Amino acid sequence: MSSANDGATTGSQFPDGDELLRVLGFVVLVNVVGATPAALGGPDSAWFQALEKPWFYPPGWAFGVAWTVLFSLLGVALYRVWREGTEHAAVRLALGAFALQMGFNVAWTPTFFTLQRPSLALGIIAALWLLVAGTIAAFDRVDRAAAALLVPYLAWVSFATVLNYAIWSLN
Repeated sequence: MSSANDGATTGSQFPDGDELLRVLGFVVLVNVVGATPAALGGPDSAWFQALEKPWFYPPGWAFGVAWTVLFSLLGVALYRVWREGTEHAAVRLALGAFALQMGFNVAWTPTFFTLQRPSLALGIIAALWLLVAGTIAAFDRVDRAAAALLVPYLAWVSFATVLNYAIWSLN
């Protein structure tokens, strides 16, 4: 379904200013939505600090860097799909899949940190993994590059699922 319009201005291989602003808007939107649950609780709590962590638990700063990069990639991917036009059923399906997986992503943080329920969070992240894989498939039907931008996210969710399981099983 990829259109001939790649967002570039005639005679230029770079997107115009309006296109860049739209992409930036999508990137900011996804980052804000993705980061909002951290306001409800996070790894700084005494409860989390007291949990036993697996040997492969990354340094704290790595999570902020990883999520900012991943949410930025998601924003670009979401924009690429959206720009194909919501009048297309495949685009609407892909956008719906994105919204659903994002809902599960947002639900994980308060479930794990605020409710202090690693077992329930494990179920959420396992479902998230399936939803991300489905979103990649839906994006691929619209824009192959957009689908490819979600692959690092699937890899990180895979790692986070193993990490969630390890923390749950150690505690």
